[in-house]
Amino acid sequence: MPYTSYERLTALDSTFLDLESSGVHMHVGSVGILDPGPLVDEEHVLDFDQVLNVVDSAVRRVPRLCQILVKTPVTQHPVWVDDKHFNPLYHVRHTSLPRPGDERQLKRLAGRIMSEKLDQKKPLWEIWVVEGLEGGKLAMISKIHHCLIDGIAGIDILAAFLDTDGDTRHLHNDHRWIPRDPPSGMQLLGDEVGRRASIPGKLVGQLAQVFRKPQRAIDDGSHLAAGLFSTIRKSMSSGSETPFNVPIGPHRRFDWTRFDLDIVREVKTRVGGTVNDVALACVAGAVRRYLERHEVDTSEMDFRAFLPVSTRKQKERGRLGNQVSLLVAPLPVDEPDERKRVERVIEETTELKQSGEAEGTEFLEQISDWTVPALLSALSRMSATRRAFNLVVTNVPGPNSPVYMNGAKLLESYPVVPLFENQALGLALMSYDGGLYWGFNSDWDVVPDLHDFVNDIEQEFELLRKL
Repeated sequence: MPYTSYERLTALDSTFLDLESSGVHMHVGSVGILDPGPLVDEEHVLDFDQVLNVVDSAVRRVPRLCQILVKTPVTQHPVWVDDKHFNPLYHVRHTSLPRPGDERQLKRLAGRIMSEKLDQKKPLWEIWVVEGLEGGKLAMISKIHHCLIDGIAGIDILAAFLDTDGDTRHLHNDHRWIPRDPPSGMQLLGDEVGRRASIPGKLVGQLAQVFRKPQRAIDDGSHLAAGLFSTIRKSMSSGSETPFNVPIGPHRRFDWTRFDLDIVREVKTRVGGTVNDVALACVAGAVRRYLERHEVDTSEMDFRAFLPVSTRKQKERGRLGNQVSLLVAPLPVDEPDERKRVERVIEETTELKQSGEAEGTEFLEQISDWTVPALLSALSRMSATRRAFNLVVTNVPGPNSPVYMNGAKLLESYPVVPLFENQALGLALMSYDGGLYWGFNSDWDVVPDLHDFVNDIEQEFELLRKL
């Protein structure tokens, strides 16, 4: 029987490890603000042991959070194995703002925490519990490496830490972590050789399916080929030069805003498209405002957004790792009229959905996984350095109703997306309990006026409301 005490990373998962550098940190995260409820005593002092018990109970349900990376001999491909030294106290940090801490101080703290890379010799996650906020609120700043999760998997992990009923539970650390013995280097190498030897058989099986339904295979193949060609063509070409696309350092700023989701849906109903189209139209208008304020000519600008799109099927919910297609869409930054910007965004996203690029990027991921995993890493790095896209915009659907950490209600949740090489600004959106929450991550030095960009987003949304 095969040895099962480890799990091999896919080519896409390992790409997020390969993309890291001194200035590029490939962790995602969030800043959550909670009404502490039963997590504090009558004098508003945090019961940190209770928080630790909640987290410890959650990680038992997500064993990946108790695992570390090792590499297969020769091929150097990473795999997950149990951490025999796992200690939740290393991963759950407790800090406080000077009371009464305001929103600006919390944003600065979040930026500093996101400026530090995760230690790849430990399980790749941290949670910072922050006291001292105005009104007695708590904040929880989390970060987790992108090689573990995509946006949907992140929501699934969130469910392990939070519940929907708001009840207080008395949790205890009764179950000690018992790690499995790691595989030997020879076992890892032997399994890798066997995996590669099985690839020809898998290809033969796929060819047999082609011969059983040749016309469908031709139609699907044409669609896939067109999408694959478009994906490669975009990755080899460059968008316009902008102040956002320069070498970045390790230090981060973080900011946020919130829109009422019902109002966003009203705007969507009036202007057409989807909630995501409305968000992208806001981004296009805000980028235009920002660049013109910095005396950049936008009249003929080719500005591109990198849009991760989930390919995860419902039956695959709960599985970690990344299951996304990596799409690139032009944003109409050159268009001065807000109504026409919305129309062009809808046109572009509709065309993108029909282009086959989602299937093309999936196929590239499979090819890389079957052959040379570094192929996908090299293509991703080349796309960033050649300016195949100018910034990342990712949108993840969160819970529709309130969630709680052992009775403490989550009031707000702002997502964090990492910055790629030569990408000084990244935007992440998450819907939660009637709100659309925006998180803005930027290089500290390249975008010192990040809050002005947040204001630009808000002003663009007001323009769309008035259409």
